[in-house]
Amino acid sequence: MITRPLEGVRVLDLSRVIAGPLACQMLADLGADVIKIERPQVGDDTRMMGPHFGSNGPLTDRSAAFWAFNRGKRSVAIDFATEEGAALVQKIALQCDVIVENFKVDTLSRYGLGYQNLARLKPSIVYCSVTGFGQTGPYRTRGGYDPVIQAFGGLMSLTGEPDEAGGGPQRAGLPLIDIMTGVNASSAILGALRFREQTGAGQYIDMALLDVMLSALSYVGVDYLTCGRIQPRAGSRSPVAYPSGVFDCRDGQVMLVVGNEQQFRRFCETLGVQDLLDDKRFVSPQLRVANRPMLDEIIVPRLADRLVEECLAAFESAGIPAGPINTLPDIFADSHVRARGNVVALEHPQAGPISLIASPLRLDGTPVPHDTRPPMLAEHTADVLGDMAGLSDTALQALEAKHVIQTRPPQ
Repeated sequence: MITRPLEGVRVLDLSRVIAGPLACQMLADLGADVIKIERPQVGDDTRMMGPHFGSNGPLTDRSAAFWAFNRGKRSVAIDFATEEGAALVQKIALQCDVIVENFKVDTLSRYGLGYQNLARLKPSIVYCSVTGFGQTGPYRTRGGYDPVIQAFGGLMSLTGEPDEAGGGPQRAGLPLIDIMTGVNASSAILGALRFREQTGAGQYIDMALLDVMLSALSYVGVDYLTCGRIQPRAGSRSPVAYPSGVFDCRDGQVMLVVGNEQQFRRFCETLGVQDLLDDKRFVSPQLRVANRPMLDEIIVPRLADRLVEECLAAFESAGIPAGPINTLPDIFADSHVRARGNVVALEHPQAGPISLIASPLRLDGTPVPHDTRPPMLAEHTADVLGDMAGLSDTALQALEAKHVIQTRPPQ
């Protein structure tokens, strides 16, 4: 039987929405036993946010947003705002290797579930906190939402069409900083687990969306720090290479990036405009970017006279990076996507057959099995509290009567 990389590692997921849950899902994909603590009757915020699909079963178990970030976990519904609930969560936490939470700074300490509370009892614990602005600094108590961080961290100033084209700052079409924070958090957790394996010591991980946002500025941020240059918004175009961006064809549009001199040569040969290779206005990437309007006068009409498939076939043959602007129906029907197994089918006891996006992790020795669907709210409460807290059926019933826990999914 294949042993998955994190088999034997137990994770307590106290997080909600995207960044923390995604980090824990990645650990679950690698074989960790992830126990997700949720509020009775309500669950993770994304269960009610939606978007919701289908018509069978309660909304809490038909949320696309919840399904996207909670594959392979066990759901335990406990109200840890109650004294009894907090004691139960602490008992579970002390039997876990990793804890992930994304409450505001110091919130969980009030319930005995903060890092200092738990590390005193279990020094080997790896504890990851995810917040908008981090555990230190003057903004530490501020809430952090992805669009606000995109704006605050400079990403929106770089995204969108230039002002002269009637554009303005735009956020990305997905919560990319939340998603990147989840990926970074999972990487930090793996590093901390490796360190614990070597030393026996746990540690605290302070993950901030703003820190991730700043790291994502990459070469644009480094260029500003070293040279003071500020990259202007360029829409879909590359600020350092041209031709690049979205171009009209006779029956649609293509995305094109001519990234170096060899590609520019092949591009000119493909369009039959080899004379541009000797044109002093276009002999370097910098000049092509600076003289874009003049270059467009020559290449735009030639592209506009061709069909999308004709352009894509010619560019592929010439080794020039280009692609169609696919819609979601286009990309999920694509033969390459299907061949790569990017969509997996799972069965839900209430919603029936459901398709999910597969993990991008492709390990040939320990592949991600995609055999465990996202849990229904409270689906595993009785099992986990029976095994890890030693509660009898009678004790579970008594706690449920007091609304401390929930032991059955909503019907």
